[in-house]
Amino acid sequence: MTSPLENLETQLEMFIENVRQIRIIVSDFQPQGQNVLNQKINSLVTGLQEIDKLRPQVQDVYVPFEVFDYIDQDKNPQLYTKDCVEKALAKNEEVKGKIDAYRKFKSNLLLELYKTFPNEMNNYRAYRKDSI
Repeated sequence: MTSPLENLETQLEMFIENVRQIRIIVSDFQPQGQNVLNQKINSLVTGLQEIDKLRPQVQDVYVPFEVFDYIDQDKNPQLYTKDCVEKALAKNEEVKGKIDAYRKFKSNLLLELYKTFPNEMNNYRAYRKDSI
């Protein structure tokens, strides 16, 4: 059994092929081809009805609007996922760098506090051990 998305994909492919065939017929239209054109237009309408029947099965599928922007710019929509992953990796590296900087700052701060306030820092360390 095929999934609803696969059914939709199949219907869309058939619809696109039908539109392509109509375009070929219309681009070199001959009066004797009117019946064939009418049949293709009827199958186009039937195809739209079939696609509409599949709508409830795929209604819960979320597609980010940015994907449509990629399509409008003649880009492959799969590039959207790739770009999102690359942005996430870059942000991850940025956050990791900040975490490392804060760890170094904490280490240096504690070291300087020990040098400047040794008694208070020993009390602080004892307090931390008791509270853990």
